[in-house]
Amino acid sequence: MKSIKYKITLALTALVIISGCSKKFEENSINHNLPLSVPPGVILRAVLNDIVVYPGGSEDKAGQYIASNYTYYGDNKYWNGSAGFNFGTLNNVISMENVASKLAGTSDNPYHALGLFFRSFFFVNMSEKVGDVPVSEALQGINNIAPKYDSQKDVFKQSLVWLDSSNIILTGLLANGFKEFSGDFYYNPSDNASSARAALVNWQKAVNSYRLRVLIELSKKTGEADLNVKGQFNDIVSNPTKYPVFTSNSDNLQYVYNDKFNYYPDNATNYGNNAGRLNVGGTYLNTLSSLNDLRAMVLAEPARGLGFADTDFKSYKGAPLGEDLSYLATESGAGRLSLYNYNHYYSGLTGEPTFIISYAEVCFCIAEGINRGWTTGDAETWYTNGVKAMFSFYGIKDGDNVITLRKADGTGNLTYTVPFSFTTYFNQPLVKYKGDNADGLTQILTQKYLAYFRNSGLQGYYQWRRTGIPAFSIGAGTGNGGKIPKRFQYPSNELSVNGTNVKAAISSQFGGAGDDINQDIWLVK
Repeated sequence: MKSIKYKITLALTALVIISGCSKKFEENSINHNLPLSVPPGVILRAVLNDIVVYPGGSEDKAGQYIASNYTYYGDNKYWNGSAGFNFGTLNNVISMENVASKLAGTSDNPYHALGLFFRSFFFVNMSEKVGDVPVSEALQGINNIAPKYDSQKDVFKQSLVWLDSSNIILTGLLANGFKEFSGDFYYNPSDNASSARAALVNWQKAVNSYRLRVLIELSKKTGEADLNVKGQFNDIVSNPTKYPVFTSNSDNLQYVYNDKFNYYPDNATNYGNNAGRLNVGGTYLNTLSSLNDLRAMVLAEPARGLGFADTDFKSYKGAPLGEDLSYLATESGAGRLSLYNYNHYYSGLTGEPTFIISYAEVCFCIAEGINRGWTTGDAETWYTNGVKAMFSFYGIKDGDNVITLRKADGTGNLTYTVPFSFTTYFNQPLVKYKGDNADGLTQILTQKYLAYFRNSGLQGYYQWRRTGIPAFSIGAGTGNGGKIPKRFQYPSNELSVNGTNVKAAISSQFGGAGDDINQDIWLVK
């Protein structure tokens, strides 16, 4: 018995020695000069970088805002493949929330509030592209590498809940105070403690402004009682104290460029590559010209081969993306299609900011909601305010405006003083609001499309998909047999890792049609 006790004692002693050594090894292996966890403000910066879609890419072509005329720099065909998903960014969002909640000792903190907004933003972003996506079982890591897919309806329903919760948390934080908030280069670029409160005020406006966008995108689903689209929309518009939204351009959630390291994509350093190869898209520019809209002269060069004066709106003709590249190259080379305005884009490095969500969009969303009868108010006032917000964004004022254009031979500039009257503009038959009817709705949607120029990602395309406004140019140049795709395919890596659930989602949405880019998703049926 004594022998057994002795052996047990030796074993326990050895265990203590081993565990002690192990503990000592672990302690000694820690580099105390490195942080043990990443601060939530650092993670926030990474997430914020992922919410912007830079201008000049395929999103601009999908909205028919720009057009290539030279094969080497790409064509104008729509996609025939898969979308990219945002689960990497969403994992960062979850990490940010977890770290912040641990440090604060509560989930009622700024990072969790913004995390709920980001969840909605990215899940809606993925769903808008393909349809059904995983939500309820997503982001569980190795605990569930093959999450089931949720219906698009449930994706939007959950996203609206997250946005409401975000607003509630932000209301409480602003009323009761908060300890720490940093890493926000949109509304608090200097990480100044005194301006952190103002930053959260703006973020609360951004959350509710984005919620208006999501509700408007559900315009075909107002019959879904459990979504309560009209009721939610009315609650926000009729109660600005509880649900503050953007009230001016100073509230815009926008990506600002600088001349140190963060250049606007089209700038003085790449003039030689881009300037002659990219036209302003016809769907956009021809609409501006038809409305005698000074944005045409601010953003485009005159097509001097047409024979009109530089200050004649007939000189501003955009490239029809439905035409093939050889046609566009010939017409642009002959000066019969407008290029980008050199002085606006290529004379410097910074350019205008890029919107993620804008005050102008809020105005047009509210105008559309009133027009559709979702809430009360003066749709014409909101419509007018939205247009004026975009004029202000581009520096267009009531009165004389200085327009600088490149000489035809490229050797210098020409400067013109062009008068512009808001009263005259809004009294034009094509612009004057026609009332809360189908014609008035078309006017609202047209101006909203114009406001999405080179910003807000795919929103211009999504509006066309939802409403058919404006009419898009189609043909050999857009590819896909002269049809504009209605969705993207699912990512190939999803099919590899989670094939059973992806195939089930495809079947439940599109039946025998399969993962077809020409199929309508639930959102627009």
